[in-house]
Amino acid sequence: MTELDRPPRQTAANWILAGVIAAFGLVVFVVTVRDGRADSALLFVALPTTLAAALALLPGRTAHGRVFVVTTIALLLSAVALHEGAICVILAAPLVYAVSHGTTALIRALRDTSRSYAVLAVPLLLLPGLEGSGLAPRLAPDQSVEVVRVVALPADQVTARLAAGPRPTPVRSVPLRLLGVPTPGQVSGDGLDPGDRWMFGYHGSAHGPGGHLLAEVETADAGRIGFRFVEDSSITARWFRWRHADLSWRAVDERHTEVRIRVDYTRGLDPSWYFGPIQQVLLGAGTGHLLDMMTLR
Repeated sequence: MTELDRPPRQTAANWILAGVIAAFGLVVFVVTVRDGRADSALLFVALPTTLAAALALLPGRTAHGRVFVVTTIALLLSAVALHEGAICVILAAPLVYAVSHGTTALIRALRDTSRSYAVLAVPLLLLPGLEGSGLAPRLAPDQSVEVVRVVALPADQVTARLAAGPRPTPVRSVPLRLLGVPTPGQVSGDGLDPGDRWMFGYHGSAHGPGGHLLAEVETADAGRIGFRFVEDSSITARWFRWRHADLSWRAVDERHTEVRIRVDYTRGLDPSWYFGPIQQVLLGAGTGHLLDMMTLR
């Protein structure tokens, strides 16, 4: 049996790393339980720590295998440190894997080539990741999302339900539920006249203090209202900032009404080519959840 045919063996370094990871997880687990979050300690601390320790005991044979193990361990431990903020880790994971393996492949290619001038391509590969770092400008941080829905209600009933204001409702969107995206747990306010306010309150979690979002009717016309956001202390403010919203509705026929809502926001995450589409999808789902809260079904 040749050296390459022999399966890689665990070394003392593997066991030491696994022990350090287990100790880190134990400390975080105890702190989490003492903070009164025992209900999520198993999911957000014990599970990723166990997976990270198990990966530490897997000796890699290839360069890409070792990079995958190290990157995964780093992501899992980041998720432990962030607790329920692991949503950020999940969203960034594909980008982190792509950069890690892309860099590994480039280094191996440069090492195997006789053309030393190819190293000049390395700085060019870094350019897409400089956006938002202060070294490069942000690209199109102001985005918009629009959701259109035809409901089986006449226009006058839609107007009445909108005037009653939103109400808390279970989240139906699969992406929002799988990622555990914070959604309003308390909602108050009603009215469609200028100056009327709607408040969306968020429960506190490991993401941070709950906070709230306060929207005020700025303009009102027949079948259309515009909102401005006068206060935003919600836990979603770290990812994006609400700018304006327009809600309109029109009769399709005697028993159906088209409801349209457009939300303008400023993206808080970069680079735009990666987080722009992700936030577009999640904000679209969140805007659909807002329509659900209007009980228009």
